[in-house]
Amino acid sequence: MKGLILALVLALVEPVFHMGKTYLYSYESIIMHGLPDRSMATAGLRLASKVEISRVSLSEHLLQIRSPKLEEHNGFWPTDSYTPSSRLSETIAACLSQPFKFEYTEGRVGSIFASEDCPVLCTNLARGVLNMLQITIKKTQNVYELQEAGIEGICQTRYVIQDDSTNKRATVSKSKDLTDCQDKAVRSLGMAYVRPCPTCALRARNIKGTVTSTYKIRYDDSGASLTSAMSDQVYQISPFNEPNGAAVVEVRQELSLVGTKRPPLSEPTVQLHKQGSLRYHFSGELLQMPIPLLRIKNPDLQVLEAYFHPLSLFINRSSHNYFRHEYFQLFSQVLTNDPARWAVRMMTTDTFRFLKQKIHDKKLNIWEAAVTLPLAFHFVTPNIKTLEIASSFLTCPQIQKVLMHRIIVYLGYGSMVNKYCAHALLCPNELLQPLHDLATEATSRGDAKDMSLALKAMGNAGEPASIKRILKFLPTFSAAAASLPNRIHVDAVLALRKIARKDPLTLQVFMDSTLAPNVRMVACVVLFETKPALPTVTALATSLLTEPSLQVASFAYSHMKVLAAGRIPQLHKLSAACNVAIKLLGPRLDRLSYRYSKVLQISDYSFQYQAGAIWRVYLMNSPSTMFPSDIITKLSCTGTVLPDSFLQVAFRSQGLTKLLRKQNIPFAEYDTYKTLKELGKSFLGWKELPPEDPLVSAYIKVFGQEIAFADIDKEAIQQTMLPVVKKVVEEVQRGISGRWTLPVLVAETRHIVPTVAGLPLELGLCGAAVAQAAADGERGKLSPPVSDNFKPSQLWESKTDIHADIRPKAYFHMIAMMGINTQYFQSGFEYHAEFSANTTMKFDARINMKEKNLKIETLPCHQEVELAAARSEVYAISRNMEEVDSEKKSQIFPKGEIPRISDQESTGGSSKPGGWKVRKPLATFLRFHTRRFCKKFESLGCSACLSLKSQNSASLRNTYLHELYEEFEAKIILKPVRTDADIDKIQLEVQAGPKAASKIIEVSSSGSKEEGEAARYEDIQAKLKKILGIEEVLMAANKTRRRTKRINREYNTEHTGLWAEPSIPHLSSSSSSSAASSADGREPGDHHRKDERRQSGQKRGSRSSSGSSAGSTACSSSSSQEDHSGDRLCSGDREYSNQQVITFHIIVPAFVHQKIALKLQENLQKISHHSRLICIGHASGFTMVILMPSLCLWSLLPLYSPKPEFLGDRKPPVLAAVLRAIHRNKQPTGFQLVLYTDTQPKRWRIQMFGSSITGPSRWKLCADASVINYRKISGSLKWGKNCQDYQIATQIATGQFAAYPAMQMKLEWLKVPSIIRTTARWFYSFLPGAAYLLGLSQRQQLSPSHQATLVMALTSPRTCDVVFKLPELTIYDTAISLPLPVPSHPGTAISASPSPGWKIFSQATLSLTESLKGHCRVFQNKITTFNGVEFNYSMPVKCYHVLVQDCSPELKFLVMVKRLEEAADLIAVNVRVASHEIDMYVSNGLIQLKINGKITFFFSVAAASMLLSSEKKGLTLKAPDYGIDKIYYDGHRLEIQVAFWMAGKTCGICGKYDAEIEREYQTPSGYLAKDAVSFGHSWIVSEDPCTGACKLQHKLVKSEKPLSFEKAAEKCFSVEPVLRCVKGCSATQTVSVSVGFHCVPADSALSLDGQLRLDQKSEDVVSSVSAHTACSCQQECPA
Repeated sequence: MKGLILALVLALVEPVFHMGKTYLYSYESIIMHGLPDRSMATAGLRLASKVEISRVSLSEHLLQIRSPKLEEHNGFWPTDSYTPSSRLSETIAACLSQPFKFEYTEGRVGSIFASEDCPVLCTNLARGVLNMLQITIKKTQNVYELQEAGIEGICQTRYVIQDDSTNKRATVSKSKDLTDCQDKAVRSLGMAYVRPCPTCALRARNIKGTVTSTYKIRYDDSGASLTSAMSDQVYQISPFNEPNGAAVVEVRQELSLVGTKRPPLSEPTVQLHKQGSLRYHFSGELLQMPIPLLRIKNPDLQVLEAYFHPLSLFINRSSHNYFRHEYFQLFSQVLTNDPARWAVRMMTTDTFRFLKQKIHDKKLNIWEAAVTLPLAFHFVTPNIKTLEIASSFLTCPQIQKVLMHRIIVYLGYGSMVNKYCAHALLCPNELLQPLHDLATEATSRGDAKDMSLALKAMGNAGEPASIKRILKFLPTFSAAAASLPNRIHVDAVLALRKIARKDPLTLQVFMDSTLAPNVRMVACVVLFETKPALPTVTALATSLLTEPSLQVASFAYSHMKVLAAGRIPQLHKLSAACNVAIKLLGPRLDRLSYRYSKVLQISDYSFQYQAGAIWRVYLMNSPSTMFPSDIITKLSCTGTVLPDSFLQVAFRSQGLTKLLRKQNIPFAEYDTYKTLKELGKSFLGWKELPPEDPLVSAYIKVFGQEIAFADIDKEAIQQTMLPVVKKVVEEVQRGISGRWTLPVLVAETRHIVPTVAGLPLELGLCGAAVAQAAADGERGKLSPPVSDNFKPSQLWESKTDIHADIRPKAYFHMIAMMGINTQYFQSGFEYHAEFSANTTMKFDARINMKEKNLKIETLPCHQEVELAAARSEVYAISRNMEEVDSEKKSQIFPKGEIPRISDQESTGGSSKPGGWKVRKPLATFLRFHTRRFCKKFESLGCSACLSLKSQNSASLRNTYLHELYEEFEAKIILKPVRTDADIDKIQLEVQAGPKAASKIIEVSSSGSKEEGEAARYEDIQAKLKKILGIEEVLMAANKTRRRTKRINREYNTEHTGLWAEPSIPHLSSSSSSSAASSADGREPGDHHRKDERRQSGQKRGSRSSSGSSAGSTACSSSSSQEDHSGDRLCSGDREYSNQQVITFHIIVPAFVHQKIALKLQENLQKISHHSRLICIGHASGFTMVILMPSLCLWSLLPLYSPKPEFLGDRKPPVLAAVLRAIHRNKQPTGFQLVLYTDTQPKRWRIQMFGSSITGPSRWKLCADASVINYRKISGSLKWGKNCQDYQIATQIATGQFAAYPAMQMKLEWLKVPSIIRTTARWFYSFLPGAAYLLGLSQRQQLSPSHQATLVMALTSPRTCDVVFKLPELTIYDTAISLPLPVPSHPGTAISASPSPGWKIFSQATLSLTESLKGHCRVFQNKITTFNGVEFNYSMPVKCYHVLVQDCSPELKFLVMVKRLEEAADLIAVNVRVASHEIDMYVSNGLIQLKINGKITFFFSVAAASMLLSSEKKGLTLKAPDYGIDKIYYDGHRLEIQVAFWMAGKTCGICGKYDAEIEREYQTPSGYLAKDAVSFGHSWIVSEDPCTGACKLQHKLVKSEKPLSFEKAAEKCFSVEPVLRCVKGCSATQTVSVSVGFHCVPADSALSLDGQLRLDQKSEDVVSSVSAHTACSCQQECPA
């Protein structure tokens, strides 16, 4: 028992320091920064010192650090050793001269005390030493884990104890996982809007760290003492989450006991203050940027220096003198003239007050303040003082006067509150009070603009304390909000975006069907941004099963569908919930067309790099628009943060259709307007649509914070935009001179963690930019001058002369830093990226809008100018405050070991045209590339060069980090070229319209007056053809045509382009059935047709039957009537009796068939007198059949190969552009470009020619594009000598692919420059991998070496098959989902087996156009509404029904229809437009037309934009300005077609044209009828009971069945009227209809006396009643 007690006494305990002794230790800490590959440069620090520790009381100890020696390392280890820094060592020794006091009990360090003036850096260095004394020993365990406090925070720590009791020594090892810490010491700046992701996997973190420590302890009877301690800390920093792409920071500490001495350390003479615990302490002073070193003496006086010094240092430290000289002066000028703009550099309380004073004193103009304010509010670090000053901006008079400034300040203040409250335990209500006051005042005044501003500002703040104010703007929670505009409701929902994460209210808003569809769709967006759980998502999906609005249902369904298909791990639970939800709904909502709202998404996620991106587009349609009224696009990035909105832009519009049509028609003055007003009074509960003023609004959000928005309406345009345009024009006329400079701190993001040595390890990214524009005497002359009543349209009739001398400059510098960053020294890596642009624009411009002429003149380049440059490089740096001018900087790569792979000045290497394989470079230590691409423009006397230099270590490890270490430089240089004559100026002139041709001739003749505009068109045409060198191009094309030796089997003869490869017509040996197949329009590309053509020259076909000539046209002829045997080329005539006759079928368009027929008739005589020509006409044109002996086949080759067509032979050019250099003693040189167009209805074509304006040059550019027919479009581009050197051709055709309608796009290249081939190979190398990632199938197979083909087949309106054929690879896939259904007219459904002549272009255009228009049909008892709903309804005889009318406030037209008594299938129509009443009816079997009561046969009123005409068997009425595109009536059928801008503005039996088919049966009061019969009855127009023919009227009825609820008798009245015969008439026919009833107690005073309004009452029961449809009247009305 005694032995056991003795063992426990001598057991290992925590080290102690005995009183009366001073323990002497040697201390050394080393920090190294580098890559895992040690062959690259490194940077580091070494701090060595002596440490003395004494115990002064039971728990208090003293620490004295003596003789610190700091050494810097910069270069390549071990070649470059540490360099002592004596002056810096002295500085650190001065701050460490006073001892530190600390509490130490049982191996744990408590509070630390230091002198008041001790810098935080020195206190942290002491913490680094004391951190090595932190040790926790459990006497009962050798291996254990616990949470231990340290300099990094409280982290998970694992201990392992090895006890050597024999020698009374112990070794304690501990390790910490720095990614598993509580209360972690970390500081992040510039990331207030980024929310951390607590659920992300640890491997997705960019910074991973660990610490291992080893303690050696010696113990005896007096206790344990620490003999040595070693710590190793490793940080692995991977910016891109790459396992092999990480930089490493290693920190090593060593503390060794040297001995002890007496006496102990003496107490300090100065008072020590508590400095916190062992946890690292971040400085509260002006934080040091990662780049400059500033000697901080007085932070308040140093503010402007801090603003200027970083950017000036950017320039001074640049490796290029150009940057240092030019931009140093630029920054100096900015600082001297206007330091207020630098106040956004690092906003503090004082500088915020400084900025306010500058605005108050009007030192900043409107635009400078508009740029400075958002940067100030969003870059400031908020605190209570800063927020108090920021709130004073809200009431500043100078801010209130400018609406733009007011918006920026309120939005910025809300963002500041959000940043402050995100880190505060309690958000004071006083901070939100200014925003709440604005909302209250705006509501009391009814100011919608201020309501919107208050909601957006509260949304930026995102505090739950504002929720009650926001809900007051939503009708779901406040009945008073129902009268507010819909855009206010939308802003209120968006304001709940941040609050909804804590208090989900948006589901309740989404369920409210009384809200407008766009409000509910925005609520859906906000709801899914909160990542709701499965019960919430399924509840939303269940509500869609009974959702009356298809717009809302389509939007919610497509939103859930894109979320279900997502691959983002952070959204995995939401994706799974949406996957379940869409299964509940089924595919019904997936088949809705583009008319309905949708959500589109493109997203990708890399599991290797643990990062991804999401791009969503929300398309929200409204019932009153055909196109989306609200568009929101959002880009989100995912990584170690939750997926949040990085950038969000939204556009909202209403009433824009008014801008698409004429607005000068006085609709309210016409009789139709008054008639519709009276008609509305006859309908019970009639409601007009509210007026819509044109409005366009937009907003932009960055990181979820709205930074700006704008509402543009008619008032804003008149009050703001027009005066601004007028002022700009006046300023230009007076002349503008000055310099404008805009400096901006683009970004400053910093992440700081402590090291065990007590020094901060920082990852920083900061960027600054400055832009300057200087103008000297820029002036303009406008003729005629600006008048007082200026309108922008006057500019289109003016002449403007502008003289400008503008010199814009821009500079951007970004620095990323990894390493130690303190106010005394810096060590680590720096990445620099620079971009500069410097141009001079000195020109004279003359703009003649009336003549469509533009002329610009400028000076040529006389010296070399660097237009733009971009550079990036990485350095290992070492700096210290005492030697600022002697910083140490090493390039990341060692010198002298760079094997150059390529160093050349060319445009790329040549290779075999068919070779697509990329040669991989040899793996070397480094990759070094130097390329220079130059293009000389000798005619203009200048050349442009692109210089590229790069050097990287990607061959070591193929990671993005190694690519980032690349040294890169790119420059664009413009330099002069020596020419024979000096150039005075360079001139660019563009002429459009009829004077384009004369402009080219004028330039060619150097402005000779003899070539005046009076020349005949034929002369101008011939001269222009000669100037452009068209004849040479045509001759070169004809030579190529004559060299053709075989039949081209790839092209159809329907098109022979100007530069297409010449070929003979398609010939085939077949019977007359072949002609029929050709006439049907079958594609000649089928394999069996190719085989026939391939053998047509060898096999002898059978004699064509004589029946093939049936139906031939007048062009049929026979060459046997004349004998021209001497001219015949074929000798086979003599043997004709023994040879078979072969038949050739040639398909040609109708408009060229006569020309071809005459050509063939003339030339067939030269071949054989037995040849015959027959022309067969059909829908596609003409098929020409040639009957001739088979031996004469090859004599036919030169017979017809039409010469290339030049549009200039029959069309003048529409555009001419000339770029030329004006010489002193020489003709001008340069280039000219001419554009021709031919816009025939069925053959659209465009041609473009480019050539030199000097004669000797034969270089030309030729482009041709044409629509051959409804199924084919082709184009070609040729350039070089007479357009023959290089050629690219493309063709788009439609046809049939595997029984489905398909489109084929083909690209062919006969010869292209080497640079294009190189780029194509580079692109080609990525295709297999990209196809694999996208899930596409691929196959290695040979295809034509100079051809690429893409085939897309539409298998359904929502799916397609794709085949992409390349020379060595084929990529394909089936059933690819389309984001939107292919629009098709209801009558043109997609057929599985379309006809071979499927005319995709015309059909697609017609289908899209027709689908935008509303179509309503009435035939017999079947009615089809605008929304495509069909129902049967038998109209009561003699009663007019409102078929369709304009329900907008304009009340433009009315169409009524009734069934005639003569026959059940005959109807009569009454149309009211403007002041005209048109009646169309059938009498005695003939259609009669009555206008304003008078019978007529034809009518046309040009003033009212109306047209009545006969068509087919009926009449048509067109009034497009009134919304009626067409009304067709033939007595039995009535078809109405309204314009697309009438969507949502119609009513009647044809419906509202709003795509809401679930709400089609709406009565005049807006009530939804139960069936089609009651719906039709509700639109019957009541007439006078005596004089009118219709004896039916609408009446409320009482339920005939007694009802009782809860044993109490009830009486019920219909909420909607029912048809009843007028008084004095009895019903002869009735029909049963379903009607809703409202019930009241039996003793209620409610009765049917008078017109009741029950449509707003609740519907308690639905019952069937009898409605009268025919009446018999016995009594006549009194005279």
